[in-house]
Amino acid sequence: MAFDKIFESNNFKTICRDLYGEFNPDKVKTYQGLVDMHVGELGYEPEEFYSSSGRIEIVGNHTDHNAGKVLCAAITVDTLSAVSRRDDGLIKVKSHGYPAMNVDVNDVAFNLDEVGTSTAIIKGVVDYFLRAGKKVGGFNAYTTSNVPKGSGVSSSSAFELLIAEILNVLYNDGTLDPVFKAKASQYAECAYFGKPCGLMDQSAIALGGVNMIDFHSFETPIIESAEWKFDDLDVYVIATGGDHCDLTDDYAAIPQEMRSVAEVLGGKLLRDVAPEAFYNEKANLVGKVSDRALLRAEHYYEENLRVEKAFKAVCDGDEATFLQMVNESGISSRYKLQNLYSPKGKSHALEDALDSIEGMDGVVGKRVHGGGFAGTILVFVKKASSSSANERFKSLFGANNVFKLSIRPCGAVRVIGR
Repeated sequence: MAFDKIFESNNFKTICRDLYGEFNPDKVKTYQGLVDMHVGELGYEPEEFYSSSGRIEIVGNHTDHNAGKVLCAAITVDTLSAVSRRDDGLIKVKSHGYPAMNVDVNDVAFNLDEVGTSTAIIKGVVDYFLRAGKKVGGFNAYTTSNVPKGSGVSSSSAFELLIAEILNVLYNDGTLDPVFKAKASQYAECAYFGKPCGLMDQSAIALGGVNMIDFHSFETPIIESAEWKFDDLDVYVIATGGDHCDLTDDYAAIPQEMRSVAEVLGGKLLRDVAPEAFYNEKANLVGKVSDRALLRAEHYYEENLRVEKAFKAVCDGDEATFLQMVNESGISSRYKLQNLYSPKGKSHALEDALDSIEGMDGVVGKRVHGGGFAGTILVFVKKASSSSANERFKSLFGANNVFKLSIRPCGAVRVIGR
């Protein structure tokens, strides 16, 4: 396959616009670099290219673990791979500057020494496929990624879905549905990589585009998709600093406190308790659960409604209502969910970051992004002011901490194939 001709074609430019929001000639260098790596290692060109995106949580902060709703989207950063099939059952994954990872699909037993490694993720995805009776096999994958680590856009999930999609296309004729691939990836992260997680990150990448996911059932979530119509908005994820170390208890307290409210009202999760039942009994809950637990329960019920309203606004092209829901989500996370800083720490980086961009020209939506306590914020900026806002963001937070993004219509996908 003459990839140099493909990279010069108008079709490749269209592919880049779909994946990355624009065609940048540097992308040719990125793709060609993977071809050269594949040839240098194996002596022949790859057969296909796969791309797996990052993701953002738009509205729905800490709702999924109590079977709530979230609005999420795939974004224009990706883990990219040049791939060729193997017939010996060996999966070989290599990134530039790192040693190759080798997994035999006939030997994917859990290994405690591999916890926290990418090898564990590969084995976990394969194991889930095998347990589900799906086909697996070997392949070579040479990868590169511009999904920023530690920025809350799920670099690990991007890698998980990359492996799942390669197995889907090469060995299952591309027939596996997105939720299956998301569950395979979640299983790999929880059971093999050793990091408990919900299904939202993987679902957002498996689905691509903008989706409202209702986790009323973790086995069969309800998914509704929408077309992103707000072309006058740029999306930024900004790393604000702060240390995630010793925050495990802070993260764990949120679902625990929400469940404590549900249990008093006869449920296991807040989803088991109707909103009217919570509000009718709210006064009687004082003293039975903590004041913070009550506020976090309020956030949960109100956030689910915001997700619904924000999704409808996306469907209707109602930008004003959409941004109102984003901003209300941010305020609720700050004052009711209370996940902008840790009570046991001194860092108020998230609060300070949101305050520092208040009233900035072009900034029309802002909120904490992801788990909170330290980490990132999500900001929507009018394109007309985006250039100046970008420079201001970089001066405040450092150029390496500012990521300008677009909504991407596809998540994990084969982009060039045989």
